[in-house]
Amino acid sequence: MQLPPLSAIRVFEAAARLGSFTRAAEELGMTQAAVSYQIKLLEERIDAPLFLRRPRQVILTEVGARLSPAISEAFDLIRGAIASSRENADGILAITTIPTFAANWLVPRLGSFQLAHPNLAVRLKATRDLIDFNGQEADVGVRSGHGKWPGLTAHRIFDAQFTPMLTPALAESIGGIHKPEDLLKLPIVDPSDSWWKLWFGAVGIPEPNLLGNPRSRFGDQHLEGKAVLAGMGVGILSPVFYQTELEQGQLIQPFDIVGSEGLYYWLVYKETRRNVPKIRAFRDWLLGQLEDG
Repeated sequence: MQLPPLSAIRVFEAAARLGSFTRAAEELGMTQAAVSYQIKLLEERIDAPLFLRRPRQVILTEVGARLSPAISEAFDLIRGAIASSRENADGILAITTIPTFAANWLVPRLGSFQLAHPNLAVRLKATRDLIDFNGQEADVGVRSGHGKWPGLTAHRIFDAQFTPMLTPALAESIGGIHKPEDLLKLPIVDPSDSWWKLWFGAVGIPEPNLLGNPRSRFGDQHLEGKAVLAGMGVGILSPVFYQTELEQGQLIQPFDIVGSEGLYYWLVYKETRRNVPKIRAFRDWLLGQLEDG
């Protein structure tokens, strides 16, 4: 069977992805009438309607809904092939990651990646936003969650565990931390953090009375960690991000008990770009770092 015109397929992919002929026209630099004409051509070739036209939006028909994923995947494969061929030309790896992972784990190790791949420049964006890899200039990302994101390959990095930490000086100010209840004698850096209730619940204290301003917010764990290191109070932190501080005695972890919400940190990238050389290089390096401890 002869394929329909590529221009019509391209217009259909954009309209299906955006749910709008108007937005598809804007993205493709066409008029809305031209988009409608290309869709009509494709519908005539397939001999079935692809969209239900509604005021201010279009909705895929059953036929359109079956066709859209396959065409999207085909365009992704084309984009991936082009990106792969441009690898040596652009030489840039764009990484989007959670701020705490960037500050406390990735950045201190990136030097070894740069030494192994001197021709690759790294662009790092630390954000808590869940970006859309279809519309953002990012090659790989680090996310926390359960590891299920449509269209993305996900490699588990490590568990998002948490436990109380504080400076030795703060612990000594009350004669040391001997039991979980002792933590309740000290100021808590961010009492609103939901991890506190989970951790205290795990040690048999379901309703802890936390000292500190409940309206305090630090947003990102690495900022809370800075406050803890400054002696402001006790923080609930992930041990994997503070191994150096614990080994050097800047912080102490008074209890081996760690909490978990069943979430993990994941390396993610588009399935269709899994063989792009720079993505493969970063994936192999990062997973190798985990094996080396």
